[in-house]
Amino acid sequence: MKLIECPRDAIQGIKAFIPTKEKIDYLNYLISLDLFDVIDFGSFVSKKAIPQMADTKEVVAGLDINNSKTKLLAIIANKRGAEDALNFQKIDFLGYPFSVSETFQRRNANSTIEESLQDVREIYDLCRKKDKELVLYLSMAFGNPYADEWNKSIVLHWIDTFEKLGITIISLADTVGLADEKLIGEICEEVFVKYPHLEIGVHLHSAPDSVLKKIKEVEESGIKRFDGAILGFGGCPMAKDELVGNMPMESLLTYFNKANENLIAEMKEKFLELIENV
Repeated sequence: MKLIECPRDAIQGIKAFIPTKEKIDYLNYLISLDLFDVIDFGSFVSKKAIPQMADTKEVVAGLDINNSKTKLLAIIANKRGAEDALNFQKIDFLGYPFSVSETFQRRNANSTIEESLQDVREIYDLCRKKDKELVLYLSMAFGNPYADEWNKSIVLHWIDTFEKLGITIISLADTVGLADEKLIGEICEEVFVKYPHLEIGVHLHSAPDSVLKKIKEVEESGIKRFDGAILGFGGCPMAKDELVGNMPMESLLTYFNKANENLIAEMKEKFLELIENV
C-alpha cells in the first residue's frame, strides 16, 4: 500500500499567503512522521496562476529528508517548470496533470491535448536524464462536466500511449468528484487487470458520504496507490461544490490501519494551525 499525502493540493487555493517558514516547518513535521510514501509538497507553475506556490524553490531547500523514507513529488505543468524542479536533488517525482478532456486541459494548463502530449514526451526525457520518475495524473479519468466525449476506451487509449512512452506510474484522477463508487471500481479493476506491470494509483475527490465506499472499491480492484489530504482539504475549484474535496488522508489511514487516533488528531491539529494563522 502506498499513501501519497498532498498538502500542495490542500493549500494551493488559500488566498492569504502562508509564510515560507511555516510551510517548511509543517512539511518537515509530515516528513518526520515517516508515515507517507510520498509527499506532494509544491508546484513549479506560474506564480500568477498559483500565488500560494510562488515560494516552492525556497520551501524545498528547507526540507529535511535525510532520516525519512518519505519521498518528494512536485507538480509541473510544462517543460520550464520541469527544468526548474529537476535542479533539486531532493525531488524524486515530477507530477504532470494530463486531461482526457480537451476543455479541461485548456483551462488547467492553457494548452491543447496534443500540445500537452508533446510536453509529456519532452519532460519524460528530461526526467530520465536526471534519474527522476514522472507521475502522469490522468485528469477526468472518470468523466467530465463539459460534454467532451468520454468513455473507458478513451481512458485506455491514453494509458496505452503513456505506457509506450515508458511512463510506469499513472494516477487516475476524478478531478471534479463526478463518479460514483461503482464506476470508479469498474474502471480501476479494468485498468489494473490490463496493466499489471504499471503502478496505477488514484487521486479522488469526494463528498464525505461516499469516501469509504470509494476506498473499498479501489482496494478491491487491486490498486494500492492512494492520494489524499488531511481533512480532505482542497480539491478542484471547478467542482463548484464545497463538499467535494480531496480524499481525506485520515480516512485512508484509518481504513488501512496505518495510524492511531492520537496521531491522526495531531496531524489534523497541525494542519489547522498552518491554515488558521494566515
